[in-house]
Amino acid sequence: MNNHEVKCPHCGQTFQIDEAGYANILKQVRDAEFNQDLHERLQLFEKEKQNAVELAAAEVRTKAQKVLAERDAEIAKLKVESQNATALATEKTKNELEKQLGNLKQQLDQAESQKKLFEEQLKHQYDQKISQLESEIKQHQTERELAVERAVSTVEKERDQLKSALIVKDKEKETLELSLKDKYESVMKFKDEEIERLRDMKTKLSTKMVGESLEQHCEIEFNKLRATAFPRAYFEKDNTVSKSSGSKGDYIYRESDEYGNELISIMFEMKNENETTATKHKNEDFLKELDKDRKEKNCEYAVLVSLLEANNEFYNQGIVDMSHRFPKMYVIRPQFFIPMITLLRNAAMNSLEYRRELQLVKEQNVDVTNFENKINAFKDGFARNYELASKKFKTAIEEIDKTIDHLQKTKENLLRSEDNLRLANNKAEDLTIKRLTRGNPTMQAKFAELDQNQTH
Repeated sequence: MNNHEVKCPHCGQTFQIDEAGYANILKQVRDAEFNQDLHERLQLFEKEKQNAVELAAAEVRTKAQKVLAERDAEIAKLKVESQNATALATEKTKNELEKQLGNLKQQLDQAESQKKLFEEQLKHQYDQKISQLESEIKQHQTERELAVERAVSTVEKERDQLKSALIVKDKEKETLELSLKDKYESVMKFKDEEIERLRDMKTKLSTKMVGESLEQHCEIEFNKLRATAFPRAYFEKDNTVSKSSGSKGDYIYRESDEYGNELISIMFEMKNENETTATKHKNEDFLKELDKDRKEKNCEYAVLVSLLEANNEFYNQGIVDMSHRFPKMYVIRPQFFIPMITLLRNAAMNSLEYRRELQLVKEQNVDVTNFENKINAFKDGFARNYELASKKFKTAIEEIDKTIDHLQKTKENLLRSEDNLRLANNKAEDLTIKRLTRGNPTMQAKFAELDQNQTH
């Protein structure tokens, strides 16, 4: 049954109450709030009723006073006119005065009768208003009573539901208590029987046989299931003494999958002692050495199967995880030997698929990496070849540019040579004997003599 915390508003102290007490307090608070709310609504309704009646009466009185004042003013006016008519009696005839007086009296009578009629109408309206208010009050009272009845019905229904729920909770609590009691008694009975059996077994064995019997017990329990549950498992005594520490474990458990890949490996150490032994050992005395043996024999887990500290509830509760002291270290009682192997083995089997997928992903990543490396190598080689080709191309372009410049200079030189040849040709064409011998008498005489000889 769930408990509720309740805080006192005066002292601030917090205390717990069960479902029944909480429901009772909740009902009291709801009833008190409902009654208070109902009382406040009734007071408010009575106040509104009184205000409405007073307001209606005030309106009726105001209208009546206003009408009476108007009628009184008319009567006073008629009286003044009557007095004025009497004062002028000397100027008018007696018959006219009597006629006027009769008319005035008749008007007064009519005014009085109208006043009475209006007062009766006001009274009738007042009575109707009062009747209407009374009917509304009765209607509100009826609605209030219906609302009260509905609220009471709802509260009673919730109360009945809470009672039913509390009854069901009580029955569930009783059933649970009986179940827990039976389970606890059966567990205690089993523990007592196991303790007695172990004590009886220990009293019959020597100190040497105590440890050997525990190893034999575990080996027999494993061999019972080896063929069916552990067909590919290796479970043998550890006969190899460590060179560094000079110690060895008791048993090594290894199991592989169908492809020969190791799934799990466990280093077991069995510890026990006789009840009459003077020096009592503790489980923690063997953990450090067991962790060394696990590492040297390349085992994944280390398990200490122990009957030491028989009265220590920390180790009697089941499988004890000692990973806070040494990695992947457990301490168990002999009855948890097979369940411990099964748990670790199932965990390894469950992780096998994930490891395979991880290996596949790694291989795929390696393939992708190799592919990327090849692409990068191709890119690097292509870039290097492109760079070399680009340099060669650039050098060739530079050489072509140099050749073009050289040819251009040669062209310019040839053009200049052509100009010089043209000038020389022009000069040669303009060359004559006359020009050559001009200013040279000797040559003129020679050419003249030559011409004469040719003539003869």
